[in-house]
Order: sequence, then C-alpha cells, then structure tokens
Amino acid sequence: MAAALFSMTSKTILNQLKGGDRRSIGRANQLAKQAAMDPEIFRELIRALWNDDPLVRMRAADAAEKASAKNDRLLAPYRAELLGLLGETTQKEVRWHLAQMIPRLGLSKEERHRAADSLRLYLNDRSSIVRTFAMQALSDLAREDESLREEVVDLIRHLTRTGSPAMRARGRKLLAQFDRA
Repeated sequence: MAAALFSMTSKTILNQLKGGDRRSIGRANQLAKQAAMDPEIFRELIRALWNDDPLVRMRAADAAEKASAKNDRLLAPYRAELLGLLGETTQKEVRWHLAQMIPRLGLSKEERHRAADSLRLYLNDRSSIVRTFAMQALSDLAREDESLREEVVDLIRHLTRTGSPAMRARGRKLLAQFDRA
C-alpha cells in the first residue's frame, strides 16, 4: 500500500521530462535514480523514447541510459524495441544513449551483428558524440563476438587516425584495451 502512494503515473513522468531546451537535462537524473530501482518507471522511460516531443525523447534516453548503467537487467524486456529504435532514430541524443545501452543487452550473435550494422551507420552521423559512442559500442560488441573483432579493430584504427579529437582519444583507449586482451 505504501508503495502505491509513491508510485508515479505515466503523466507525472512525462511532465518531469518536458520543458526547457536541449541544453538542460531537466529532471532526468532524479528519474534515472528512481528508475534504477523501479521497473515501472523504467518502462515509462522506454515508452517515452517514442514520444512526439524531442526533448522528452532526449531526457528519457538520458535517464534510461543512466538507470541501465546501474541495473542493466532493466533493459532485457525491451531488447527488440531498442534494437528497432537503434536502426530507426535520427535524433542524435537518442542515438548516443542507445549506443551506450545496446551492449548491455546480452545480445545473441544475430542481434549483435544487427546492432553492429546500425552502429556502423552511426559512424557517419554529424554528431561527434554519436560517432564516439558508436565506436565504443562496436568495441564492446566485438569483445563479446570474435567474428566482429578484426573488422572493428581495423575500423577503430582508421577512426583513430581520421576522426574528431574525441574519436581519436577514445580510439587510442579502445585499441589499448584490445591489445591487452
């Protein structure tokens, strides 16, 4: 009964994601903390990834990514939806958060290859942040799947020479991790 007093409605969660502009994360951090402990709140964040308002989508992606970093089991029920969104969304903020979440899903080989296909396309995104997180995600997937490793390492070597400063820095770290493995 006490839990019901504190549960948030879908409308309440959406209201916390609205308002302001793209320079503000709004109440995403508070929602992330709550969602990490409450699968119902996490479910509402996932639903909000398809909201008509780009600010809501951006903040929902931010909060869902942060919550899943603390509790990756929350992602499992949404595997198919998130893989579909990975291939569909063009919004940079949603893309970079999806790139962080997808490797946490514990994907099958087929799903990893599907995710890698989408992430390769992210490497052509206008946003350096999207490209950098795509590199990281591809590396994470390649660590789990030997069949991706050679191609991903070659790709990261290339991007370490030609990418943005953030991509070059991330690429050096990723290559060092592969060298140690």
